[in-house]
Amino acid sequence: MTDPLSELHVLRPWWLLLLIPAVALWWLDRRTGDPLRPWRAAMAPELLAHLTVGGGANRRFAPGTLLLLGWFVGIVAMAGPTWRREPSLFADAAPPAMIVLRVTPTMTAPDLPPTRLERARQKISDLLDQREGAATGLVAYSGSAHLVLPPTTDKEVVLTMARALSPEIMPREGDQLAQAVALAARVLAEGKRGGSLVVLADAVAPDQTNALRGTGQSADRPPTVLWAMLPPDHVAQDTSLQSAIAALDARLVKVTPDPTDAASVARRLDSATAPAATAQGDEARGQDAGYWLTPLIAALLLGWFRRGWRLAA
Repeated sequence: MTDPLSELHVLRPWWLLLLIPAVALWWLDRRTGDPLRPWRAAMAPELLAHLTVGGGANRRFAPGTLLLLGWFVGIVAMAGPTWRREPSLFADAAPPAMIVLRVTPTMTAPDLPPTRLERARQKISDLLDQREGAATGLVAYSGSAHLVLPPTTDKEVVLTMARALSPEIMPREGDQLAQAVALAARVLAEGKRGGSLVVLADAVAPDQTNALRGTGQSADRPPTVLWAMLPPDHVAQDTSLQSAIAALDARLVKVTPDPTDAASVARRLDSATAPAATAQGDEARGQDAGYWLTPLIAALLLGWFRRGWRLAA
């Protein structure tokens, strides 16, 4: 069991510098706040003690001393003392995911009613429902790749942007899956939260398969799922998809008429682990315990409500 004293520290140590002016003000008050100071230089101490009320008493808790103690406790509270750790706010959050969506004329084919592209949007919606609260981003590609949305937990924004995509608004026709995958992987790397890729595509050009096999790319690529936007019985016959799956080292998921496929994708995404650098960034942090000192501060202030306390001799 960890010794609490070994974990004792403050979260905001610079606040402790305020102890210096607090002690200086207390010392100045002690020097100038004594109303009998002029008389002490002109009168014998024994006589002065008999001519003043309480002159012979030794007050252990003078107002200035209690004020210094209150300042001390308040400054320590503001410095954030801690001896326990609390998990990061993101410790239990699901890893983010980047959706890579193919937006080409072939995606308007009606063999996945109403169209392959519309079915892809429906599946994105199903996936977001399965991963409630998890961050999801969006990359669209055809002859060029474009970041539509970085990872966000607002699923309505993701769906709105996905519905706005169509082959007509893409700058050029073609297939730049390798560029899109590299862009999505870079976004996840910059976020330092780990994560996975979900590629929704109905075909992959042969040159893209070769690009995906490029030296060094697969080593840095996040875990990938290829969600085939084709009728399930056509997937095994499409050699371009099979080659892309091998090049991406991806898990293949076929479309189902219900959210079963989305649930399968969600399980794979949630099982993805963050890299070591990410885990270090999400370590448990100190739990601020300064608020426990507020009752003591309040108790020290009660003395100042006593009549004549500040002027007591």
